[in-house]
Order: sequence, then C-alpha cells, then structure tokens
Amino acid sequence: MLTKRAKYGLKALVYIAKNGEEGPVQASKIADAEGLSIKFLESILTTLRKHEFLGSKKGKYGGYFLLQAPSSVRMVDIIRVLEGPIALVPCVSLNYYKKCDDCKDEATCSINKLMVDVRDSTLKVLKNNTLADVAQL
Repeated sequence: MLTKRAKYGLKALVYIAKNGEEGPVQASKIADAEGLSIKFLESILTTLRKHEFLGSKKGKYGGYFLLQAPSSVRMVDIIRVLEGPIALVPCVSLNYYKKCDDCKDEATCSINKLMVDVRDSTLKVLKNNTLADVAQL
C-alpha cells in the first residue's frame, strides 16, 4: 500500500510539474491546492530536494522547482526515495535484500516466487512511467 508520504510527494511533484513553468512553487500553494498538511509536506519536499529531484529558492518569490524535465523523472526513483524498497517482502528486494526470519528455504518457497513476480511487474510499471506521464504533460 502506498503511504501518505509517497502519495503527498507524488501529488506535490505533479503540482510542481504542472505549475512550475512560471517559477518556483511555494509549499503553501501546493498544500492549499492539494489539501495537504504543510508541515508534513515541507518534510517531504526537503527529502525530494536532498535527493536532487527538486531545487529550492528562498525569499518572497521563492519555492520549489524541478531539477530535471518531468519526462526524465522515473516513478521508480521517486517511490524508492519516499517508500524505500519496491518489494513487498525483504527476501525478493533487489536493493534491500534480507532473508525472511520465518523462511526455511527461499528456493522452494511459493510466497517468494509469487513476490518475485509482483516485484518484477511493479518495477516494470514504475520504470516505464515518468512524472510527465503521471502529470499527463
């Protein structure tokens, strides 16, 4: 399930992609337009800035702006920053692998095989969609 953090982050990025052509977008405008908590949103925007999805400018005409074209920002990269692993269980994660405590043998585990398929399908969708696709630009 997508967390509120990821959902808010995606909404904010889509809003900036659609409205950032005239200059930086203030967090308060995003929060008002999308019905988001400003304090929580600021935390998410800071994370996106630290991971170089966004830049920011201070001052009266300041705000947040995309550092890359929306067509260059893949959904998989955003989700990994905001959510962490794509895999639903740690034993099938490509970047955060960890053996499951309750599993005797991954090679014969039917849940493992199913979760590999789920991970691969999810990765395919997230890798093949960009911020431009989601924002319908």
